[in-house]
Amino acid sequence: MKKQVTVKARDLKVAKVKELSDKIGKAKTLVFANYHGLTVNQISSLRQKVKEAGGELIVAKNTLLSRALVDSSLATHDSSLLNGPTATLFAYEDEIAPIKVVADIAKTLGFPKFKFGFFNRDFLDQQAVEELSRIPTKQTLQAKLVGSLSSPIYGIVSVLQANIRNLVSVLDQATKQGSSKIESSV
Repeated sequence: MKKQVTVKARDLKVAKVKELSDKIGKAKTLVFANYHGLTVNQISSLRQKVKEAGGELIVAKNTLLSRALVDSSLATHDSSLLNGPTATLFAYEDEIAPIKVVADIAKTLGFPKFKFGFFNRDFLDQQAVEELSRIPTKQTLQAKLVGSLSSPIYGIVSVLQANIRNLVSVLDQATKQGSSKIESSV
């Protein structure tokens, strides 16, 4: 009977590692954080906010995470990085928005604390993840780009309109001078 229970537990672990590997493969950015100090309600709220930002936050055993990282060819050189309570953040749509959500919560509550991560397939230490969280979101960057591209266009339109206004003003003055000359000769 014990052997049968062990096989089922092993099968569940293998399935969980495969599920984690699939999520790692889909994620554009992957970040690990220590969530110690957060209440269940705070974690649930954080999960919801991360989901709204196009990501997913899960808690899994470090041994399963470690195996999933190896399966996904993302093994870290330092196995001590995955210790203690670890939440895994998967960013599927925007590479940075879910990380910013976690960083904003961390500013307020002091938790969670980033451990390390992967941007595309590049390893990021704790400091690099924190720097990444300070980058504006993709939408903000796109809005700034559109604004900077449209700014010269508005300048050109303004200059062209000024030239037309000046021409109209000169023609108006010439018309007034021409009509005053005609009136004085009559």
